[in-house]
Amino acid sequence: MRILLWHVHGSWTDAFVRGPHEYFVPASPEGAPWGLGRAGRDWPGVTEVPVDRLADAQPDVVVLQRPEEAAFVRPQLGSRVPMVYVEHNAPRHGAAASRHPMAGQDEVPIVHVTSYNALMWDNGIAPVAVIPHGIPDPGERYTGELPAGAAMINEPRRRARVTGADLLPAFREIAPVNVFGMGTDGLPGGQGDVRPPRLHDELARHRVYLHTARWTSLGLSLLEAMHLGMPVVAVASTEAPAAVPPDAGVCSADIEVLARRFRELVHEPDFAVLAGKAAREHALAHFGLDAFLSRWDRLLTETVPAAEGV
Repeated sequence: MRILLWHVHGSWTDAFVRGPHEYFVPASPEGAPWGLGRAGRDWPGVTEVPVDRLADAQPDVVVLQRPEEAAFVRPQLGSRVPMVYVEHNAPRHGAAASRHPMAGQDEVPIVHVTSYNALMWDNGIAPVAVIPHGIPDPGERYTGELPAGAAMINEPRRRARVTGADLLPAFREIAPVNVFGMGTDGLPGGQGDVRPPRLHDELARHRVYLHTARWTSLGLSLLEAMHLGMPVVAVASTEAPAAVPPDAGVCSADIEVLARRFRELVHEPDFAVLAGKAAREHALAHFGLDAFLSRWDRLLTETVPAAEGV
């Protein structure tokens, strides 16, 4: 198929464009939000198309990711090109009563990345599907040589409670915690925005991965850490309890339980290795790239013939 989508969520797109299709991303000299293009990403199967000439891509389907995109694309492509809408996020305020922007129509399916998100959003009359994340396997790199925790948090100062960055001091009383991500410079243990593959190597040197988010979708950083073979100490919020099995570390809403397990894993490297292997096994089985791409292929195959009246 020929698939048109915007480069909005870089990590998700990195997995999505590894399928067997032709992918087109809008590009313009102005860049974001409407013409980011590849933005330097190494995506061999992706072609940039001018944002004001989207019809040149001749797409079979459009993958929407923001409410404004449908109105943006219709004048250029008309109404015959089928669309699906990927919702990356959990609803924000008043979560259980949040109505999805696409809830009032029944032509464009809403594809949620977690079952929790699908449950919490009011999807109205829209068709709903759930396609869990899948990521390229970075390989089992865990060494755990540093008796310390690692976390990946973007903008931890501005988003302290949402990301759970305010919980980190409780873990730092037990062992050092290094934080990777945008806006971490100057933070205790801040490592800055380190990019893969060096990021994966640095993370894998740490004994334990900390996932502190109070409210998020299922963070790809958590899945990356599990793929690396890292044991996990995770706050039991949103989809995390389904993503982190008990033998991979711990997933709890009790900070004392989390701190106690963190201490055990930091001071018992043999146990940490076993938990990390369980985390990797679970991640490969449930969040592997092949399963992710296969689920998307099925949905897109159903969507395109349905729109063509086949």
